[in-house]
Amino acid sequence: MKKIMISMAALLLMTVACKKNEEKAAYANAGSTDTTTVKSEAAEAVVPMDSAAMEKAWIAYATPGEAHKMLAMDNGNWDEDLTMWMKPNDPKPMKTKMTASSKMVLGGRYQEMVHKGTMMGQSFEGHGTVAYNNASKKIESTWIDNMGTGMMYMSGAYDGTAKTMELKGEMVDPMTGKNKPCRETFTVIDDNTRKIEMFDVTPDGKEYKSMEIVMTRKK
Repeated sequence: MKKIMISMAALLLMTVACKKNEEKAAYANAGSTDTTTVKSEAAEAVVPMDSAAMEKAWIAYATPGEAHKMLAMDNGNWDEDLTMWMKPNDPKPMKTKMTASSKMVLGGRYQEMVHKGTMMGQSFEGHGTVAYNNASKKIESTWIDNMGTGMMYMSGAYDGTAKTMELKGEMVDPMTGKNKPCRETFTVIDDNTRKIEMFDVTPDGKEYKSMEIVMTRKK
């Protein structure tokens, strides 16, 4: 790990050095009327950290912490009861049962959850990845499944008191080809129960609950 961090630090130092050389060249080639602008840009240049500080920053970024232990609490196999509403106040929501398996990957840095079942008469499989970014201090998630060809990205925060994650992002609406907002909450009910809620928006921009998944840990 230490060798990798030192190599990264060296690479970053070379990048900064190249940037400084580019700034010097720009200053040398600039006319007298551009002198003030060039000096201003040079003053705003980031001062490079020494190799020890850079190594410390990268180690902190790459080391799993308490948030990752929280994500690891979902490790295992789950039964899922899924309810889907196609529109606000839908009197006949679709209900189905699915299963999920969750594990931490890449040295405990990311949660990988795979959902399988049947949806709308078709075999369904979806893959979710959740991370706690030590640098941004945010929860980040991606989602892909076999009923589309795009990737959904959301980010947000974890409320340790309420034991809830709220994630927000955007997804492409297949009907219009345009982005629309999406929101998800993930709640820890107890050690063996989780609840996922997804929220969609109507064409006029009103949010409604479109999906709920109650997860029960298999024994």
